[in-house]
Amino acid sequence: MTVEQATRTVAYGRAAQELALRRSELELAVHLGHVRTVPSPGADRRRVPQDEIDRLRAEPDFPDGLRERVRTVGTAQAAELARITGDRFTRLARTGHFTPVAFYLNRYRSVVWLYLAREVGETAARLPELLTGRAPREVRDRLEAGEDARPRDWRARRLQLLLRQAPDAWASAAAIASFLDPLQLAEVTPDPYERAHLEQLRPAPPPGRPESDAARAIADRLLLADDPDEILRLRTVLTHALRAARADRPAPRPRAAAPVPESAASVMPAAPAPSAEPGASKTLARPTAAGHHPPPRGPADRRPATRAGLRTALLARLRLRLRLGRARAG
Repeated sequence: MTVEQATRTVAYGRAAQELALRRSELELAVHLGHVRTVPSPGADRRRVPQDEIDRLRAEPDFPDGLRERVRTVGTAQAAELARITGDRFTRLARTGHFTPVAFYLNRYRSVVWLYLAREVGETAARLPELLTGRAPREVRDRLEAGEDARPRDWRARRLQLLLRQAPDAWASAAAIASFLDPLQLAEVTPDPYERAHLEQLRPAPPPGRPESDAARAIADRLLLADDPDEILRLRTVLTHALRAARADRPAPRPRAAAPVPESAASVMPAAPAPSAEPGASKTLARPTAAGHHPPPRGPADRRPATRAGLRTALLARLRLRLRLGRARAG
């Protein structure tokens, strides 16, 4: 292989053609780590090295083997593979026994989860006791509590991909931060310049994002952690990731503005917390002399001193959002 072949890269469309895959199948293969990609200089999109395509094409089971590794099925087909009813499969997926690998919204804007066919078969063979008879008490209790682990498990899987692709410590921190809502992120990252840097490095949304605003809002909500335990875990992991990133290098700042200037508070007041007093207003930031826009300052740090206190606060916030959502729906 020549040096030119080893360093040449191709776009996803061309790579999909050469690997006998549909575009969506290639993107899933990348997501699962079956196809290596590299950053594209000056562009957001990653590209596929030509030598990676040559490696995959040289495998003895190409192209059927690669296609089978990325074959996805919906609930009905997955239930057939596991030899159980669709209702039972859904219950087991809701309790985290089958992990979705992707999703899409149907014409009714309902979320349709997709599963890897190979994983469904492997899980069914590994857990035969869940496929027949009455479900274990633990599964029944979790269902009665209204648990649905599918969004959380899908996010965990996506985070693994993003961390695998992250080129440095700041990109890793940005990948973790992308699963927290702005209020959570501001509490973990009080420095506005660090938050601006994380936003700049935020990973692109997964492929297949809906075009309509209403459907896109549903898909975007699935990207954000909403389970108290999940939020707490992400906050903890992000704290460690930020520590590593700061040790590597500080976040970019405007010239001659090392720590966050006190004047930033007058340029952009703190974003109000959910319980902000009436009359609070938002103000657009004015550019500094260096031409930068200081990012908005986050809400004051009101983190509870204990893990139990934090979890209580998160639960209270989620309940408030649910009440507000029901009030608007009514």
